[in-house]
Amino acid sequence: MAIHQRLQQKLLQRLSPQQIQLMKLLQVPTASLETRIKEELEENPALELEPERFEEKESTSEEFDTAEETPAESYEEDSVSDYIQDDDDEADYKLRDTNYPEFSEEREHPIRSGTSFYDLLTDQLHLLNLDATQQTIAEQVVGSIDEDGYLRRDTSAMVDDLAFRQNLIVTEADVEVIIEMIQQFDPPGVAARNLQECLLLQLKRKEQADSLATMAINILTNYFDEFSRKHYDKIQKVLSISEDEMRGVIQLITKLNPKPGGESPDDTQELNYVVPDFFIYNNGGKLELTLNSRNAPELRISEGYRDMLRDYEKGTKKDKRQKEAVLFIKQKIDAAKWFIDAIQQRQQTLLLTMQAILEHQQDFFTSGDESDLRPMILKDVAAATGLDISTVSRVANSKYVQTEFGTYRLKYFFNEALTTDTGEEVSTREVKRILSDLVASEDKKNPVSDERLTELLQEKGYEIARRTVAKYREQLMIPVARLRREL
Repeated sequence: MAIHQRLQQKLLQRLSPQQIQLMKLLQVPTASLETRIKEELEENPALELEPERFEEKESTSEEFDTAEETPAESYEEDSVSDYIQDDDDEADYKLRDTNYPEFSEEREHPIRSGTSFYDLLTDQLHLLNLDATQQTIAEQVVGSIDEDGYLRRDTSAMVDDLAFRQNLIVTEADVEVIIEMIQQFDPPGVAARNLQECLLLQLKRKEQADSLATMAINILTNYFDEFSRKHYDKIQKVLSISEDEMRGVIQLITKLNPKPGGESPDDTQELNYVVPDFFIYNNGGKLELTLNSRNAPELRISEGYRDMLRDYEKGTKKDKRQKEAVLFIKQKIDAAKWFIDAIQQRQQTLLLTMQAILEHQQDFFTSGDESDLRPMILKDVAAATGLDISTVSRVANSKYVQTEFGTYRLKYFFNEALTTDTGEEVSTREVKRILSDLVASEDKKNPVSDERLTELLQEKGYEIARRTVAKYREQLMIPVARLRREL
């Protein structure tokens, strides 16, 4: 086949850097926006916060006055005067906001202190009388324990790591000896290889003080699968134990901790605080929507960079180095303008999207009753706002709104419609609520199957299939009927 060249024209749609920046900012929640702005401030010296401007203005006001006396000249194709327009003539006291000190550099940052789960195990490790080889093995084992407290690595893999990384040749038996020692550490159940071993380690510490512990150990050792599937009648029949004894064993096992790593005295896992992006207030029956002030930082172009452009205009000689410096300054100022515009567009997009949600779900925001939620999908909000569905999705997935009834994620208000036997469209969330009520009121000794739940919902007028009931049950984290059975 001969090789040849040809010209071809294509029409492609590409996002500009500004659009990409806006899309990324839309996904940033309010709690992380401050960090994102600080990153931009560090990367771009032409961008600054409003409070910084006034501190610098006091020391450089005379320089601005003399610089403004010189008329602006053009540099190549772009006018430098476009970059040094001083449009901030308002007084300091009118613009400074002392009620929201989130962006103040002088505020104190809390530092989390305490002992981590790993440090807790290491401290106990130092209490053992180990030689150098055993100490190295123990450190390898402790380092292989995950945050839940389980040792999920194979013994052979740890032996290989010790050989290749520590140049220490040991056997699997040597490692198992150390693992048995660490399994005696606190919290009980640590360094277990699976859930069964974790529960057994905890029960063995209670065996002497609790008579039911011995029976529980026997059940978990020989009938773990039957117990996990709640085949209690089979276990009772094989072991010839009464229903009261079986109930006592169940209560004992369910009180054990399946994740021992989560109960360290000072867990280093950070708490996730929800910072609402919107506030909705009911002012005499009228709903008012406001945006969290942290979403609207006061950003501006650096006065110092404008001053450098003025100095260039005042100079008579414009050599190559000066031109390169001015080009660099222009690039930084353009980037700062793009970022400020992106922040402003972010605010407008957030308010536009939330306003559409508020109008569509006005009954819920007035009453707080979940049954007042109307069916709503991303396409409905996109049609009401004129935004793209992907833009609405970015806003809904990471934003929260605070109401007088609680704080909700925007995604909470999106739900599909289900048609009743009368042709009325109702929210699937209402069906899920009824499904939860049916399961909560069932006889736990004889739980209701999915088929029966479907019949009960159909009797209430909801046209729904059994597979849909199963899907809603799974979304509600409700197990199947067999696993909901209790003695």
